[in-house]
Formats: sequence, structure tokens, C-alpha cells
Amino acid sequence: MVWLLVALVAIVVIVVLSIIVMYNALVRARHNYQNAYAQIDVQLTRRHDLIPNLVEVAMAYMRHEQNTLTAVVNARAAAIQAKQQAAPANPQAMAALAGAENALTGSIGQFFLVSENYPELKASDNMRQLAEELTSAENRVAFARQAYNDAVMVYRNKQDTFPSNLISNMFSFGPAAYLELDDPVKRAAPRISLGDA
Repeated sequence: MVWLLVALVAIVVIVVLSIIVMYNALVRARHNYQNAYAQIDVQLTRRHDLIPNLVEVAMAYMRHEQNTLTAVVNARAAAIQAKQQAAPANPQAMAALAGAENALTGSIGQFFLVSENYPELKASDNMRQLAEELTSAENRVAFARQAYNDAVMVYRNKQDTFPSNLISNMFSFGPAAYLELDDPVKRAAPRISLGDA
């Protein structure tokens, strides 16, 4: 009888320890994807902060391209608003953020395409520096997005695999949405070429 009681206690202890380990793994995975999202937020803020400087430098040269400049400014405003409303646990908000960032990337690409018609602008040291900083920001956003999506994948794998899915459901671990871009062509950072002037 004593050995049966000891075996029963051992089984209960193993089950309780397993639950604790799985719960803690889910918490760590959730914190990892939340931290990765915070890094995306930092990089997007940096990207958004560069755009007014870029537009300001270009305005002196591109007086006849007001629509292009306005499109960049409006796309930036929409991206900032989408970023403020985004939450990793809300797939619709993450999709809206991706859409707004896609639109911003497109308007920046159009801006640089139009700026090719202005040799004085291409020759501007300020413009070159801002273009380099923007390219760097785009690359950092891409890396941060990849790290975030990797962290979400780890979290979702823990949520969906047995037996940790039981713990996830028991303790109501919420969803985490990927930050994906719809068009694979838009996955690349915009090509910024001011040429040699």
C-alpha cells in the first residue's frame, strides 16, 4: 500500500512539474514575441521619423511634384495611425499595419522614382544621407519583422502542440498574429538610387 501511495504522489508531482514547465515556456514565448514586436515598433518609428526630413529636402527641388510629396506624407500618417492601433494579438490590426506599411513603401518608391528627374536633388548631400538612412531603416524593419515572425512561430508552435496546447487553453494564452506583407515584391526594401552626381 505504501508503494502505491508513493507512486501516486510521484505521478502527481511529475504532472504538476510538467504543467509548471509548459506554462513557463508559454510565458517566455509570449514575452519573446512581444519583445520582437517592440523592436518592430522602434524601427518603424525611426523610419517614420526620417520621412518628414526627406520630404523637406525634396520640397526645395520638386516644386512641381506636390502630389508625390503629399502621397508620401499621407502614407506616413496612415502608417503611424496603423502602428498605434496594431497589437500582435489582433490579426486584423496587424493586417492593417502591413497594408499601411506597404502603401508607405510604395509611395516612397514612387517618390524616389520621380526624384530621378531632378539631378540637383540627386546631387544633394542631405538627400543622399537621408536616402542611406532610409535604406538602413528599411533593412532594420525587415530584420525586426523576421525576428518577430520567428518569435510568433515559436509561440504558436507551443500553443498548438500537445500537451502544451492543453496548458495554453487552460490558462487562456491568446493568439499572436504574424506581420506579413501581401505582395512578395513589396517584401524587399525600396530601391533607393541617387546615382553618382
